[in-house]
Amino acid sequence: MVTRQYLIDTGIILDYLSGRLPEAGMNFLDSVVDAIPNISAISKIELLSLQIPDQYRELVKELVQDSIVIELSDNIVKNSILINQTHAIELNHSIIAATAVTYNYTLISNITKPYAKIRGLSVVNPWEIFN
Repeated sequence: MVTRQYLIDTGIILDYLSGRLPEAGMNFLDSVVDAIPNISAISKIELLSLQIPDQYRELVKELVQDSIVIELSDNIVKNSILINQTHAIELNHSIIAATAVTYNYTLISNITKPYAKIRGLSVVNPWEIFN
């Protein structure tokens, strides 16, 4: 049986750790995080560089340590370039999208508009999950 794999975007990690997501979104993320989360190297950089309250800093560090961090590969770089050439999207978003596309992971993000037209990319927004 193949289980769906997810790539978690930076903003959703912060929403999750702060408990801001609706209950259905929190439950969904609980199941993803319990199954060993996947994050992009760009998310690791963003998360560990943020100026955040100390109460969240340790939670962020622990989540990053418990995650599979997907480093930039030649295929991710090539896919990111293709995405940038065909879509008006910020570099960090194109790298995250390219990572999800390269690994055939579903992206979990609170922003969907930049990703909407990227072929081969599936996105789930936990803010829009209802029981």
